[in-house]
Amino acid sequence: MLKEFRAFVMRGNVLDLAVGVIIGGAFGKIVSSLVTDILTPIIGLVVGGVDFSGLVFTFGKATVTYGVFINNVIDFLVIAFVIFMIVKAANAAKKPEPAAEPTVKECPHCFSTISIKATRCPNCTSEIK
Repeated sequence: MLKEFRAFVMRGNVLDLAVGVIIGGAFGKIVSSLVTDILTPIIGLVVGGVDFSGLVFTFGKATVTYGVFINNVIDFLVIAFVIFMIVKAANAAKKPEPAAEPTVKECPHCFSTISIKATRCPNCTSEIK
């Protein structure tokens, strides 16, 4: 059982996932700081000096901090946009692999699959040009 667990952990997918989660967490902190410390104050100025983090209302004894929710929505949108741009750039950077040369062809007489180098079909014995 220990060998199976070790084989599972050492597979590339698990290690790649672990690295992705760790990097994603660190990247999330950077984007959260960007939103909270830079973008939210600027957006607040644009909409009339509103500080979203201070927006609250009281409902009975409960305090609803909907400004924090607005900050989290902005945070999510910025993260989603940044990830979109990264994936778009990565996809654009990928070079398409050249198409592999065919190794087989179809006999025009019996429609069986034959080697590309064949000059005569082994199935129907027709001559292939």
